Amino acid sequence: MPFVQTGDSRTYYEQRGDGPPVVFVHAAILDHSLWDAQAEALADEYTTVVYDLRGHGRTGGSTREQYAVELLADDLHALVTGLGLDRPVVCGLSLGGLVAQSYAARYPDDLSGLVLADTFTPPILSRGEWFLRRVVLNALVYPVRLVGYERVEKANVWLTERVFRGSGGDYEQIEQLRATGPKMTTDEFAKVIHSMTRFHEERVDLAAIAVPTLVLYGEHELPFVRHHAAELAARLRDVAVDVIPDAGHASNLDAPDEFTDTVRRFLRERVALYEASE
Repeated sequence: MPFVQTGDSRTYYEQRGDGPPVVFVHAAILDHSLWDAQAEALADEYTTVVYDLRGHGRTGGSTREQYAVELLADDLHALVTGLGLDRPVVCGLSLGGLVAQSYAARYPDDLSGLVLADTFTPPILSRGEWFLRRVVLNALVYPVRLVGYERVEKANVWLTERVFRGSGGDYEQIEQLRATGPKMTTDEFAKVIHSMTRFHEERVDLAAIAVPTLVLYGEHELPFVRHHAAELAARLRDVAVDVIPDAGHASNLDAPDEFTDTVRRFLRERVALYEASE
């Protein structure tokens, strides 16, 4: 199996196709397979790379006591460097979107485009969001230690659906992906969740990001994520925002063809124009 050294961990990756590189960064508590449909479809024109974040999938955990999104962004930089990818487009969803924007701000000359899907950015915009990100997410760790993250997340999705119908999308697809991949340890779950709850404390200089950026979110996404899409649109230099119809938080799974077509148009038009002007 292919691995590349990323700091103090060995990161599992898969590569397809030939052409300009596109690297996909998956959501929390999943693995690279989240992006299989997009990586396979876009490999007709691009070199697509998917990988397992630290603590996830075949990459597995590490002896560090805690994680930060900055660390995951540095892992991504080591992956890009180790594979010799020349200024890839980076596409991240949810936690992957946090990693992608952190990477773009820390290494602004090392990418040619950015896709941020169903994600948020450092400012906490409301009391409700503060409660969700700082209290609810952290509170998941204890029950996960008792009954496992699959049961806890399923219950959380069920409760969220009662208030924000459609936000969970086709959750059965998430369960199917988890059933085929390596299980995550509770300690790694805790470190990953805590990195997300502390993301607002990290300095992400969005003004440093000059590359074209596409912000995507599902039609039925949670309100705070939609608000962050507007925040990103207001703060990034070269940005477009699009909504994926009939999709929830995992919009690339709920509407894979629409998601892929939207990203392909962005790559062919906005990114290609940017590279031609360089």
